[in-house]
Amino acid sequence: MSHVHVSNTGRIWKVFGILSAVTVVEVILGIVKPDFLFMRDLLGMNLLNWIFYALTVYKAYYIVWAFMHIEGESNWLRSSVVYPLIFLIIYLLFILLTEGHYIYEVFKNSSITWNF
Repeated sequence: MSHVHVSNTGRIWKVFGILSAVTVVEVILGIVKPDFLFMRDLLGMNLLNWIFYALTVYKAYYIVWAFMHIEGESNWLRSSVVYPLIFLIIYLLFILLTEGHYIYEVFKNSSITWNF
């Protein structure tokens, strides 16, 4: 038996290009902050933040897909790794947004002063 070495240089450059492109888009949107995204709300948060969340989740998924070699695994193993992560990310966003909104309303509508 002989093992044939396969070069992954093209794959590495592809992953690097995709992750770099998404990061460049995030940085440009963060610097420019277009008014049509920044001043428009969707579910209590501006659209630009939703785009940042979506791009960040995409990058995290792609990193797991490429660097943890999930693309070569069976469908049930991919699902057992990806689905709990998606659920936990959505749950974390829900908790953070709900609690943040509550704290904001408490400080906004009460006699408690902002001390931070």
